[in-house]
Amino acid sequence: MAADSDKKDVESSGTKDRERKRSRSRDRDRKSSPARKRHRSRERNRSKSQERDRRMKDREKERDRDKDRDRSRKDRDGHRRDRSKRSRSLSPKSRDAKLKKEKNIKAEEEEEENKKKEKVQPLSLEELLAKKKAAEEAEAKPKFLSKAEREAEAIKRREQETEERRKAVDEERKKRRMFQDIGRKMMEDPQERERRERRERIERENNGNEDDGERQKLRVEKDKSKELHAIKERYLGGIKKRKRTRHLNDRKFVFEWDASEDTSVDYNPIYKEKHQVQLYGRGFIAGIDLKQQKREQSRFYGDLMEKRRTLEEKEQEETRLKKMRKKEAKQRWDDRHWSQKKLDEMTDRDWRIFREDYSITTKGGKIPNPIRNWKEYSLPDHILEVIDKCGYKEPTPIQRQAIPIGLQNRDIIGVAETGSGKTAAFLIPLLVWITTLPKIDRIEDSDQGPYAVILAPTRELAQQIEEETIKFGKPLGIRTVAVIGGISREDQGFRLRMGCEIVIATPGRLIDVLDNRYLVLSRCTYVVLDEADRMIDMGFEPDVQKILEFIPVTNQKPDTEEAEDPDKMMMNFESGKNKYRQTVMFTATMPPAVERLARSYLRRPAVVYIGSAGKPHERVEQKVLLMSEGEKRKKLLEVLSHGFEPPIIIFVNQKKGCDVLAKSLEKMGYNACTLHGGKGQEQREFALSNLKAGAKDILVATDVAGRGIDIHDVSMVVNYDMAKNIEDYIHRIGRTGRAGKSGVALTFLTKEDSAVFYDLKQAILESPVSTCPPELTNHPDAQHKPGTILTKKRREETIFA
Repeated sequence: MAADSDKKDVESSGTKDRERKRSRSRDRDRKSSPARKRHRSRERNRSKSQERDRRMKDREKERDRDKDRDRSRKDRDGHRRDRSKRSRSLSPKSRDAKLKKEKNIKAEEEEEENKKKEKVQPLSLEELLAKKKAAEEAEAKPKFLSKAEREAEAIKRREQETEERRKAVDEERKKRRMFQDIGRKMMEDPQERERRERRERIERENNGNEDDGERQKLRVEKDKSKELHAIKERYLGGIKKRKRTRHLNDRKFVFEWDASEDTSVDYNPIYKEKHQVQLYGRGFIAGIDLKQQKREQSRFYGDLMEKRRTLEEKEQEETRLKKMRKKEAKQRWDDRHWSQKKLDEMTDRDWRIFREDYSITTKGGKIPNPIRNWKEYSLPDHILEVIDKCGYKEPTPIQRQAIPIGLQNRDIIGVAETGSGKTAAFLIPLLVWITTLPKIDRIEDSDQGPYAVILAPTRELAQQIEEETIKFGKPLGIRTVAVIGGISREDQGFRLRMGCEIVIATPGRLIDVLDNRYLVLSRCTYVVLDEADRMIDMGFEPDVQKILEFIPVTNQKPDTEEAEDPDKMMMNFESGKNKYRQTVMFTATMPPAVERLARSYLRRPAVVYIGSAGKPHERVEQKVLLMSEGEKRKKLLEVLSHGFEPPIIIFVNQKKGCDVLAKSLEKMGYNACTLHGGKGQEQREFALSNLKAGAKDILVATDVAGRGIDIHDVSMVVNYDMAKNIEDYIHRIGRTGRAGKSGVALTFLTKEDSAVFYDLKQAILESPVSTCPPELTNHPDAQHKPGTILTKKRREETIFA
């Protein structure tokens, strides 16, 4: 006891010393620490004080327990002494009673001690968290099973799988058995089924096991089977039982009445007004008119619905029908043809139909809508007056689409057949822009060169474009100069120095004029390449590229999305002298060289296809005759003797053959003139003017006249010599059937033209008004394209005897 009290004194003195030290350290901290650290120290002190209080309480509890133990020990010792003293003096009975009491007291004390021992202190929060963390770590650790445990697990899993599989198989077997029983019952003979059911019923009645529920089920099944049997007899033609015929000798009376013999009157309306058979779906009664059945059926259901409808339902139906009629009328109004609508009423669908009607196909970004007629389109009044004077009543398909694109200052590739009005398609946007410039600026800048350069492959085509340009430009005060070969260069240079807005030229002479400084292209903002494919075929591609290099690059369009933006391009078009360069290319076919040229010099062009590019016109009837070279002249005279409507054009491949044929025709009494590259410019112009004026009836020409030459009302084209390729042939026959009229193209073929047989056959087969002769259709060279199938020469073949 003394030792325990000493320990407590030591502990209490130790705790007091610690508290004194802490208080001193706190005082030091208070003196030394600055004011800004007070807040932190307070928080720390609070936490420390809480911890200290908790510890103090624990210690006080321990002290109280120790004191209680000491007191109980002292009491026990005192009791023992008293007992020993009393036991000496007390009697044996009283001694026994005291001993029992002492034992009871001891037992109670031991129980209290056990309870105190059992009473465990609750775990703190830190201990609980640590215990939880340890349990989680133990669970997270992988549990390794022994081989025996793994085998036991696998066997258990296997047993479960086999049990599940067995259950599934049993269920499947049970279902199959039930299905077979049902099918067997369905296929069973009805009489046999009835016998079997009767037998089963009797057995159940005898056994006394049948109850009301089972009886009801049997009755339902029996009714169903009878119904199925009746349906089979009705629709599948089941065997009907024959009625027993009554013989005269039969004494037994038969009570069988026919339905017609019934004379009773049914007062019940259900039986009096019998319901007609109405079969659902597509069912009809055989032997009766189907249309009549449908009419009666619709009438029946119509009357039935009418009887069942209330007044509100009838009103609702009327309003619904009114709305439907109104909607249909609106739909009919919207579905009118585009020609019956105003411009602001046109929808995307109408514009699509419009383009289909005129065989217009476009691609290349946002393309503006085409022109419906001249009056509706927002062209200046002075331009509309000139168009009206020139006799352009309605725009052609290429003009309808190319003019709106040109007025947006966009580059254009126009692929259209010959004689489709391409000249006006590129002239009108140019004239609109030039007329927006002040006249003073045009006069002052005349030494800077023209605003537009139009290139053509042949002199005749250049002169034809010049005539059209003068027709449009002269009333507007716009000067035009043609720079072509065969005319004095000095005269052309003098006219260029006088100033002009438009130059029309062939590539060779224009390069000559530019090299000799007769002309500069400083302010050129509009370039037109007419018949670009023909220029490249004639070998003018380097010359065209050289001409385009003379044009300044300062006004080139940016090769970005801006070149396709209609708003920005329109603003630039109206900006006057700052307009971007606009390049327009018109062609009938698109060979790779033309595409290469377009990629080099055009910026995001809009492509316009009219009709079927690269194919003969649908209005030209093509005729082909196979013969030898010596039979050609005789056949030509035979054709001409049948009579013809002048003018006609006869195409020959060589210049010499052209002159010889023309002279022989003149000897025969025909008015013929010639046109080829060997003649002077004045002679070529004289021949064309005579043909157009009607002084001459026949023009004998080479391919010089095959491109772009517009001679009105050519009734027939004769290919005396077949063209070397199909493109030249298409351009030749394009001289007839122009401006909406029809024409005839007659071609003389020989064995030397076999390289063109296949393409010619395809061109004739594609034409809706032409028929291919069997001589060409069945010719070996017309069966495949030259070069696609290799054939052995005769001497290379090996003959096996």
